[in-house]
Amino acid sequence: MSSYLPVDVIGVRVEMPSNQPIVLLKEVDGVRYLPIWIGAVEATAIAYAQQELTPPRPLTHDLMISTIKLLGSKLEQVHLTEIKAGIFYAELIFSGGGELSARPSDAIALALRVGAPIFASEELLGEAGIEIPDQSDDEVEKFREFLDQINPEDFVG
Repeated sequence: MSSYLPVDVIGVRVEMPSNQPIVLLKEVDGVRYLPIWIGAVEATAIAYAQQELTPPRPLTHDLMISTIKLLGSKLEQVHLTEIKAGIFYAELIFSGGGELSARPSDAIALALRVGAPIFASEELLGEAGIEIPDQSDDEVEKFREFLDQINPEDFVG
């Protein structure tokens, strides 16, 4: 059984020069950041949820939350579980003990909509997390430079 640590969603960034969105998470009581490449639709859904924007018509993630509620369940938490061959995996944990496999981008978008906590496995943070021990401006700038130079293929193992 893997141990899980809480993470916060820092935000969505666009990786240059490929213009591919990345959702950036940070270990709550630690120094590791977790960048996950995502699609543009999911990036928009996460950004909307973070900014508490309500679109005129429900997005797919809003519809899913309404469906979960209609069925009498609740999303309790999200587990970011692992990375295999450059692909990240997540689990949705529901009230009553139900679990569903999900893409991390969808899981994060759902969690943000209902205020469910997000956790990353120790193994995932160890494998794909990037340590930034000091929050100084210099270190944050180094991290931004790092993000500008990496590609999704860098994580294919």
